Amino acid sequence: MKSEAQYIDLYEQCREMICRHSSDVMNAAREAAFQRFKSLGFPTQKVERYKYTDMAALFAPDYGLNLNRLVIPVNPYDAFRCDVPNLSTLLYFVVNDVFYSKVEGQRSKVEGQILNLKSQISNLKPEGVIIDSINKHPDIVAKYYNRLASQDEDGITALNTMLAQDGLLVYVPRGVAMDRPVQIINILRSDVDLMVNRRVLIVLEEGAEAKLLFCDHAADDKHFLATQVIEAFVGGQASLDLYCLEETHAKNVRVSNVYVDQQRDSHVNHNVITLHNGTTRNKLDLVLNGEGAECRCSGCVIADKQQHVDNNTLITHAKPHGTSRELYKYVLNDEATGAFAGRVLVVKDAQKTDSQMTNQNLCATKQARMYTQPMLEIYADDVKCAHGSTVGQLNDAAMFYMRQRGIPEKEARTLLQQAFINEVIDQMELAPLRDRLHYLVDKRFRGELSKCEGCKLCK
Repeated sequence: MKSEAQYIDLYEQCREMICRHSSDVMNAAREAAFQRFKSLGFPTQKVERYKYTDMAALFAPDYGLNLNRLVIPVNPYDAFRCDVPNLSTLLYFVVNDVFYSKVEGQRSKVEGQILNLKSQISNLKPEGVIIDSINKHPDIVAKYYNRLASQDEDGITALNTMLAQDGLLVYVPRGVAMDRPVQIINILRSDVDLMVNRRVLIVLEEGAEAKLLFCDHAADDKHFLATQVIEAFVGGQASLDLYCLEETHAKNVRVSNVYVDQQRDSHVNHNVITLHNGTTRNKLDLVLNGEGAECRCSGCVIADKQQHVDNNTLITHAKPHGTSRELYKYVLNDEATGAFAGRVLVVKDAQKTDSQMTNQNLCATKQARMYTQPMLEIYADDVKCAHGSTVGQLNDAAMFYMRQRGIPEKEARTLLQQAFINEVIDQMELAPLRDRLHYLVDKRFRGELSKCEGCKLCK
């Protein structure tokens, strides 16, 4: 319990400070989460869903936390530059774990007014849509916050609920379709090693539509540990596209738990893209809780050096006529390690379920390691379900064919790896992101994308 002890002691010593800088809604769930974390601790590798990643080791270092909510003197609207620019989206920022809503720092009043005006013009959204701090909308948040996450006996989720002080709320009212995607830039910024705990609440009422793109970046060459819990409520006939793109650096640890509840005839498209990282652990729990609901979940991973990426999914078909599709692809170089464990659960009454899960992996070196575990658990008798996984190396015949036609070996390897991973990217429905990812993937394989270059936030 050594790793857990420092967080238990921290909470007991700083409970009043944590609550003082948060809202009543978040504080209401905090004590129960603390007791749950004390009981559960960090999941060990004996726990089936965590067998490929040592969570206690990731949380063992002594990270700093900004519990007193000191202001980070930076204006990201003015200073942020990255390889994924604003793709004609509604643009917002989360600095560490705080929703950024105003101009900070030592700027003149006129400069601040101009920058705020620019952000207001670029962020015009339909009436009734809320994209703001969780702490500012208690009436809405109280109905949904921690409803999905609290049902999961997961020590990481409990730790996040116990320490998170702010979060992002995306609320789309009944029947409203957002015509522009929403881009959220998560920026890690610190002068010391830092732990941040992000919280995201997404609510789409009946018939609503939204496309959300989360981009994770690290602006400083420090060790970061980021926990993230996303709860998404997708109402009847609503549609949610959720893209999560990580482009940080080798000193970053990212642990993300996503919980999705779908109602009747709803549609969810969930994508995780890992272009550069240190250690990443993504968990998805999605429940098709209404008849006729459908989801498409995909993952795209490119890793090298000693990077580690672990994706774990659980899709529960709880009602009849549900449809799910999963496609996760990994390209691993050097001594990188990948893991995928996907489970589809079909309950007794979920007849006419149609589910397909595919995991395909390319180990481009002999030192790369991939662990894959697709699973089906079916209790209904009228279903169509399939699953499969492959692990292989570059095709020698294809390499020989390309070399015979004058293509250098390095270029041939790059082209084959791109062709392998592009199947996932081509299925993404957000066209501007799809085009941009083709460009970024090419840069990544050519060694030109080593981290989020150009995030010059500290002047």
